[in-house]
Order: sequence, then structure tokens, then C-alpha cells
Amino acid sequence: MKNTLSILSLTLLLFLSVSAVKAQEALKQKPSPLGMVTYKFDDAYVKVTYGRPHLRGREAFTADAPLAPTGKIWRTGANEATEITLTKDVLMAGNKVEAGTYTVFTIPGEEQWTIILNKDLGQWGAYKYDEKKDYLRFEVPVMEAKETYEPFTIMFDQSNGEVKMQFIWSDTLVEVPINFIN
Repeated sequence: MKNTLSILSLTLLLFLSVSAVKAQEALKQKPSPLGMVTYKFDDAYVKVTYGRPHLRGREAFTADAPLAPTGKIWRTGANEATEITLTKDVLMAGNKVEAGTYTVFTIPGEEQWTIILNKDLGQWGAYKYDEKKDYLRFEVPVMEAKETYEPFTIMFDQSNGEVKMQFIWSDTLVEVPINFIN
């Protein structure tokens, strides 16, 4: 009886060890890891949480692209839809946005992107996107990035007294000017 319990304990321990190693390997190999970027301004900040897909030889931002095709709603990243949190009211591309958390969807285009802030949080992808829950839509121009980005990247740039939230992937750059309201 004692040997049977020892064998069962040893088997259980071995199983748990193998499971833990496999779980760690799966986390290391996640194809679209979680990204988070913040920008702090005095007593306020902007935080963006998003999935970072990689091109891996695929194309993005063309009509027939397998990743983020033009003219179609996109979760602006991978996995869960991108979310932005504002702790203070801001102007985004000249549009007033109240403090809060919003899901960020985009519709990529060749010349401009439609940026969408939606009130439905916690979405996976854009599968259940509901236009009726949009808080705000506006358009921004598309530019060419100075360098090519393999992973989709969101970052903040501060130059000329203005903060810009940047969406960069492949050789595409889209900037959303953000001004904090005092």
C-alpha cells in the first residue's frame, strides 16, 4: 500500500512538472504577445493594452492582405481588442474624449485610417464589434514609417509640444495627436 502511494505521488509530481514546463514553453512561444504602453502628463496618463502580431512573411494593409486588410474593421492588434485608458479628458485629433476606457478599432485605408473608440470593453477580436456602441470615429492620414516594423507597435512620440500615439507596422505609420485638456 505504501509503495502504491509513493508511486502515485511520484507519478503526480512528474505529471505536474511536465505540465509546468509545457506551460512555460507555450508562454515563451506566444505568437502575438501582450504589449502595453503609457504616456504620463502631469497628473494624467494614457495607457494602451494590445496584442502585438508579427508579419512573419505576411502582408498587412492591402485589400487582400491576410492581416488587417484595408476597408475592414480591425481590432488594432491581435487577440483581445486593443483598449485605451485615459485618466483625464483629452483631445484626440481635435475631438474631445472624456476620461475612461475604450476599445480601439480601426479601419485601415491606403490614404487614411478611421480610428474608432468603442464603449464595449473586453472583446476578443472584432467579431462582435457593434457600431451602435461607438463613442467616437475620426480619420487620420497614413504615412510611411522611417523603418520597417516586424511586430505591430503602438508607441507615443512627443515632438513640437504635441503628443502623438503612433500605430506602426511594416512600413506604415499612423499618428493620432493627443492634447490633454487642463
